[in-house]
Amino acid sequence: MAEGGDRTEPTPPARPLDPIDRDILRILQTDGRASIRSVAERVHVSRANAYARINRLIDDGVIRGFSARVNHERAGQGASAYITLKIVQNTWRTVREQLQALPGAAHIALVSGDFDVLLLVHTPDNRTLRELVLTRLQSIPEVLSTRTLLVFEETDLDPGPGSSGPPPDAEPLQ
Repeated sequence: MAEGGDRTEPTPPARPLDPIDRDILRILQTDGRASIRSVAERVHVSRANAYARINRLIDDGVIRGFSARVNHERAGQGASAYITLKIVQNTWRTVREQLQALPGAAHIALVSGDFDVLLLVHTPDNRTLRELVLTRLQSIPEVLSTRTLLVFEETDLDPGPGSSGPPPDAEPLQ
């Protein structure tokens, strides 16, 4: 299913990525603020070529956007949880819209297995998390049941291929 919703127009087939495209993606995943000049130098192409490739990756939907990696605890979101939901069959689109509107919702996935939806949320504290689960989620008519898995500690992985952890200059999560 396409990220971000249903599209009325058909999605064009994905173009194959060459090694330079993959290198550009790796660089931008590690540092979304990297300049075109820096990217071009690191992949050994001209700035115009790097600019065109990045725009093509955006236009093709390979790059969906740019964002900051956040330490949620330091940002006042000290409670995190993965919540599994069982939902009424064929209500994914309706449920997804309601979940997207939840404060603190960070990731929503339709999955297979013992439950239907996996939701990641970040809230200021456990009281707010409790309110979100017991009042907001369980009041959605299409939600049949929930299970909450508290996150005690988390580590963002470096998105580079074959990486074993965050880049050397990254601050560790506390």
